[in-house]
Amino acid sequence: AYGNIKDAADRLGRTASAVSMTLKQFEDELGGRLFEADRKSQLTPLGQHVLNGAREELARFDRTVASMRAFARNEIGRLEVACVPSVAATLLPEVIRDFIAEVPAVELEVQDMDSIGVRRALEQGQVELGIASLMGSRDDFEARELFADRFGVVSPAEHSLAKLGRPLEWSDLAGEVLIANGLSQSIDDDGYRALEGQSRLMVRNVTSLLAMVRGGIGLTLLPRLAVPQDDRSLRLLDLASGSLGRRVGVLTRRGATLSPVASVFLDRLMAAKPSSGNGAG
Repeated sequence: AYGNIKDAADRLGRTASAVSMTLKQFEDELGGRLFEADRKSQLTPLGQHVLNGAREELARFDRTVASMRAFARNEIGRLEVACVPSVAATLLPEVIRDFIAEVPAVELEVQDMDSIGVRRALEQGQVELGIASLMGSRDDFEARELFADRFGVVSPAEHSLAKLGRPLEWSDLAGEVLIANGLSQSIDDDGYRALEGQSRLMVRNVTSLLAMVRGGIGLTLLPRLAVPQDDRSLRLLDLASGSLGRRVGVLTRRGATLSPVASVFLDRLMAAKPSSGNGAG
């Protein structure tokens, strides 16, 4: 661009002799001359090739730095989230709508799985955030509670238990076919444990589980948020032991620094969490 060593050296803040020495070392390294003559005013074909390559690398560097800055400002990035189905179908849509409006260039992947799968995906580094039932404490996870959700008995709408008009005792379920599931396994109650011990059917997928209840195969226990409120073919019956419930929260790997986009998503999620006493409670 300058056509001579002196002006180029002035632009770089170095002496002309230092620039000449650097060029000589570079030519020795490449094994060919960069300039046609000692005046350094005209490039050889090798010199032109080196110049073109250097310009490409500088442009790539500028783009990389710009990408890093955009990532830090939450303008680009990718986020993987694992979530239990009940939250994915209820709380998450509102959060995702606000999130993609704020950071439209970010790629978001939501993986639908049970709580055990959420923990496994988080442990293996497949996702950055996990939303699952909080079952006990673990040193390798940090947990932020979103809400608590009471369990009830799910039955067909026309089942005899749905017509009792009162909360159910465990004795009411004696003789009924009980379908165990991944969520009900977290219930810590001797009365329920005795009933579950007699169950010969386990279904982990909630969609399949509810289909079996509709079909009259048996009853099951689920948190309120896991049962669609607009499904008139099912009833969610209260338990006399009304303290039975699950706690749902956001899990992250302990000690891990969240990406900027994950921090934004987490903030939106915690802001949208149900207040105590609402339908999720």
